[in-house]
Amino acid sequence: MPGPFDLSGPSLPPASGAAAKQLVILLHGYGADGNDLIGLAPHWGRLLPDAAFVSPHAPFPCEFGPFGRQWFGFESRDTAALFAGAQAAAGFLNGFIDSELARHGLDPSRLALVGFSQGAMMALHVALRRPQPVAAVVGYSGALIAPERLAAEITARPPVLLVHGDADQVVPYSALAAAREALEAAGVPVTAETRPGLAHGIDDAGLALGGRFLQRAFEASASTVTQS
Repeated sequence: MPGPFDLSGPSLPPASGAAAKQLVILLHGYGADGNDLIGLAPHWGRLLPDAAFVSPHAPFPCEFGPFGRQWFGFESRDTAALFAGAQAAAGFLNGFIDSELARHGLDPSRLALVGFSQGAMMALHVALRRPQPVAAVVGYSGALIAPERLAAEITARPPVLLVHGDADQVVPYSALAAAREALEAAGVPVTAETRPGLAHGIDDAGLALGGRFLQRAFEASASTVTQS
């Protein structure tokens, strides 16, 4: 496979016009790129006027097409191979996260990771293993990779929102319950929302759920920082 690309992708500054007080990193799914999710930013900008949004491109070219990116390959559905792929991509993503936090002068408590499908898998994989907890994780139509390894490897327990359609034919709907069970067992505060009749995607209701969750999480994070 060709070497990794630069992760730099589209971004949107805070709707307030001021310097960013929060940062939302949007992680796209398999075969897409950062342009796929940056469209969420204008919807959430009304709720999060002080947040900057950035949607990086995954580091590798998609294995099954001439266009698009992937965080890791699906040539093998073996759990060990998927975990190894996520671990490799995590190095690139953590570097990008650290760089963006430094660029905006923010600490991890002012960061949220949002992912769709494979991007949701990466958001969970990385956020739960970072040295300091982020403010929130929102995962749409995703899954928790190698849940049996989480208890031994978890280093951070940010609040997590999982949203999944019960008609998803790409990432099975059963992944929602499996992720929730493993997260709860590891002491992670998790909210799981089912979208009836939704296939592999994000609907308006899921978008609203995510926006409100991020708003509450940033408010709680700011309150904790102020009190400390």
